[in-house]
Amino acid sequence: MPGFSDQFPRMSLPDLLPIRPFTKPVKGDVTLPGSKSLTNRSLLLAALCDGPVTLTGALFSEDTQLMATALTQLGIPVRTDEASKTIHVTGCGGKIPAQRAEIFVGLAGTAARFLTAFCAAAQSGIYTIDGVPQMRKRPMKGLFDALVSQGAEIKYLGQPGFFPVKIHAHGLRGGPVEIDATESSQMLSAMLMVAPLAAKPLEIKPVGGVREPFVEMTARLMTSFSGLTADRQAGGTYSAPVLSQGARYRNPGTYAIEPDATASSYFAALPLVTGGQIQLSGLRGVGAGLQGDTQFLTIAEKVGATVRLDPTGNHTLTSWSSPAARSGVTASFNTFSDTFLTLAAISPLLSGPTKITGIAHTRKQETDRVAGMACELIKLGQHVIETEDSLEIHPRPLKRDVEIETYHDHRFAMSFGILGCHDLDGNGIPWLSIKDPACCAKTFPHFFDVLGQLWTQSHSD
Repeated sequence: MPGFSDQFPRMSLPDLLPIRPFTKPVKGDVTLPGSKSLTNRSLLLAALCDGPVTLTGALFSEDTQLMATALTQLGIPVRTDEASKTIHVTGCGGKIPAQRAEIFVGLAGTAARFLTAFCAAAQSGIYTIDGVPQMRKRPMKGLFDALVSQGAEIKYLGQPGFFPVKIHAHGLRGGPVEIDATESSQMLSAMLMVAPLAAKPLEIKPVGGVREPFVEMTARLMTSFSGLTADRQAGGTYSAPVLSQGARYRNPGTYAIEPDATASSYFAALPLVTGGQIQLSGLRGVGAGLQGDTQFLTIAEKVGATVRLDPTGNHTLTSWSSPAARSGVTASFNTFSDTFLTLAAISPLLSGPTKITGIAHTRKQETDRVAGMACELIKLGQHVIETEDSLEIHPRPLKRDVEIETYHDHRFAMSFGILGCHDLDGNGIPWLSIKDPACCAKTFPHFFDVLGQLWTQSHSD
């Protein structure tokens, strides 16, 4: 596909990457990649529009490549320009031109859930969807059950409730439907985005609770693309107008993707590790944009960072000057859990214990993130108390010459990459190495390049 590399920069990184500590306080600007969550949602919504849509500031990574490639296989034209960070999608008004397709979603949860709902909502067609072995362990049953109750025929080609599956599409009949999205809000978001394709209005009732920020992101994004409002009724039920009754996904022409708030957490934490200050270009403050993960900035402040917005309201600056100011915190990360690894990784540098709660659901993401984080912190010499839903980290002297296992999970690589910037011995010699650093290609292919550029800027004087 033009504009997407067959291989992201995995070839340029070694299997084991020593992290070079900062011997001077960090300084410089970071241009963040586009949001993965917004890019993949926007790709699907653009496909539902009638005619061409241009996405600007889009993320170019493995997850978005998988989504764009799948749409192309479904007969929806996608043209990309990585240099300008734009993606052009020729929407087909909610129709899927290809009557058959075999779709590979890798380990991309957003692509997996969104494409499953899209294929099931088609009026006809047979679609096979599969991913890597770890994707076959990720929660899907809540979405499958909801789609089957709406008339989709789903055949399990492996373990029931998981990928791979073969979908025989018959459209969605509409009316009341329950969905268990406790293990991933992406399942509810998937149902919301395809709800206008149903024969009559869907009334989607989440059962068992759901993490709201990403669902709210989806609802607000739908309004930007369509004017259709996914209204939340009393009791938590969601509904949206349907295309067959005169509603339609309105073509916005161009839609600008926000910078990735989750990725910003790593660089927001960097001054807490190295001292100094950093500007995150284009990142909006807490509550100002669509992404709930900006809440990490509030955590950074509690730990000891100074966070402020420039006059445009679009840039965030973090700084730190005193080691005594770095204090452990107790916080629930339930609604912005992708960023809990950032705090956990730097917790050995904080004074006093850090307790992170609300993270049980992350055990079923790219890997068991709670167990994996506990294992790596213990390897670093930390005292860790692990429960099903929490980690409590008591700082101990850091061990040297540690190789961090990333479990093929990009967030382990980036979080511990920030910890490795700490000058443990005061001589700039690496003491921590990251295994499989190229796993960052999932959402931030150039992460270690950006980190290296910051090192160079900070040591230029």
